[in-house]
Amino acid sequence: MTTNLDIWNRLQRVPFGNWLFTQAVCFKAPYFRSIHPLIHELRPGLCRVTAPNRRSVHNHLGTYHAIASCNMAEIAGGMMTDATVPATHRWIPVGMTVEYKSKATTAVTAVARLDDVPDFPDEPTELIVPVDVSDADGKVFVTARITMNVSPKPRR
Repeated sequence: MTTNLDIWNRLQRVPFGNWLFTQAVCFKAPYFRSIHPLIHELRPGLCRVTAPNRRSVHNHLGTYHAIASCNMAEIAGGMMTDATVPATHRWIPVGMTVEYKSKATTAVTAVARLDDVPDFPDEPTELIVPVDVSDADGKVFVTARITMNVSPKPRR
């Protein structure tokens, strides 16, 4: 079975590979399309995603909407988890805590990073994925911690 990370790595060799990969992710999980993401980096322990500042992601104040920020955190955290967890395991987000630190009026970048990639045991475990969402100046305006339930895939 080909993993998403394998597909990502293959598409890095072709023009618009990042865009093609991101479109495939948005096809599989259509709600992500609402923020117009573009995945720039993906490897075990790291995912970096950007999204433009568009009217469709604004709140009533004309700033980047809180839930659009959560959507950015989830795509970055989910793709990083997918690239990090071994092919013998599966994962699903089961919770997210979010801090809204300030407003953003620019394009945004979400970075999910694990400095120490854990070993994944043969029993279910929780993985806490930290994600920072920053504005175009690099100021973090949202922080999230996504709890991922990671467990071995059922044997068939």
